[in-house]
Amino acid sequence: MPDGYARALEEVVAASIEPAAVAVDTEGRFPSGNIDALRDAGLLGLISATEVGGTGLGLRAATDVVGRIAGSCTSTAMIVCMHYAATAVLEELGPESVRRDIAAGRHLTTLAFSESGSRSHFWAPLSTADADGDEIILDASKSWVTAATAADSFVWSSRPVGAEGASTIWLVPASTQGIKVDAPFDGLGLRGNDSSPVSAVGARIPADHRLGDDGGGFDIMIGTVLPWFSLMSASISVGVMAAAIDRTASHLSATRLEHLDESLANNPVNRLRLARSKVTTDQVAMLVDDAVRAVEGDRDDATLRVLEAKAAAGDAAIEVTDACMRLCGGAAFRKEVGVERLFRDSRAAAVMAPTSDVLYDFIGKALCGLPLF
Repeated sequence: MPDGYARALEEVVAASIEPAAVAVDTEGRFPSGNIDALRDAGLLGLISATEVGGTGLGLRAATDVVGRIAGSCTSTAMIVCMHYAATAVLEELGPESVRRDIAAGRHLTTLAFSESGSRSHFWAPLSTADADGDEIILDASKSWVTAATAADSFVWSSRPVGAEGASTIWLVPASTQGIKVDAPFDGLGLRGNDSSPVSAVGARIPADHRLGDDGGGFDIMIGTVLPWFSLMSASISVGVMAAAIDRTASHLSATRLEHLDESLANNPVNRLRLARSKVTTDQVAMLVDDAVRAVEGDRDDATLRVLEAKAAAGDAAIEVTDACMRLCGGAAFRKEVGVERLFRDSRAAAVMAPTSDVLYDFIGKALCGLPLF
């Protein structure tokens, strides 16, 4: 990422994201101030093309941004991750007016794929889209939509209107009559990411809001959304691990056993466990970096690397934050140490579609020469 934008990101993290992180988690509130600060810094338009007023950066810059944010506020990182993933689709297939609004930071978008009936199998929507003249009528029960109450639009999946195929993708304005956020989010982790169920009951959108071909949604999901979302999710996990290690190291160095006149860092077992966590984090970071290179270079192993990166990062984040909780002992249960929030946030990646279990199954199929879907 260019130095100017890296500096701008650091300023936003220091001035807005880090100071608000505890309140965002404790109160479970959407971090609107953080999103405003990222907009003002030009970071919401990071991957928008220069021709529409954006920065024109790509996947690597997006993973850098969300990974850095995650170490301070994972909720904000997930909101930005979903915004970038949806923007990647709109940059390929969306209307210029919406692309310009995103580039200027005036428009927050997100994905609306997961559904109550198909759960983490996001590529198989059960929601419907029926033609009525120049309009499409949407009916759906979306189970998880990040930034559900704050987004200006949803990149939305449904069954095809009339074509063959598993799905069709739509641009759905959040203000569409019949679109409803069904319940507020109150979760274990990512408590400020506003990930709520959203329903559509007879919601009407113009037929020209279709993104791509009718029935062509699967190719968009797998060709665009899967690599962007998976690698940003993996980068978020790396950011969470790195932050947990930093906070744990600070705790071990600052906390003393007065009767022995030494810090917890003097214990070689503590150092060994911390070192193992660091090695695990760096190994995953290298895998994520290689997966980004594979996608950027259109390598033959790109899909496999994408699957491996998200699976490895999600599971490693659970392992590393658990180790950090143990290393910090009873103090880790206090909010001020900051590790327990990362411990809770780390759990999300393994259960976000495609889940780690599904990813490992895909990887096994790929190794055995079987079709993934």
